Amino acid sequence: MSIDWAALGQVFGVTLVVTVGIVGLFTLGIVGTSRKPRQEGEAVAAGGAVRTGAYACFALCAAAVAYGIYLIVAA
Repeated sequence: MSIDWAALGQVFGVTLVVTVGIVGLFTLGIVGTSRKPRQEGEAVAAGGAVRTGAYACFALCAAAVAYGIYLIVAA
């Protein structure tokens, strides 16, 4: 029995990049939905666009999880 170290390293690298990417997307979603309401005298922020972007981040995370489940179940 021999181990293909190059393939193992490749799987590790792709897994690391995808994991960091999904966690980053989820973090952007959390930050986008946790904006405090503005105080009097503060500049008006684009709240609708930020919240829509946050929901898009959550949708991409859900799509990645659904694709992973599909890969596991289909095999």
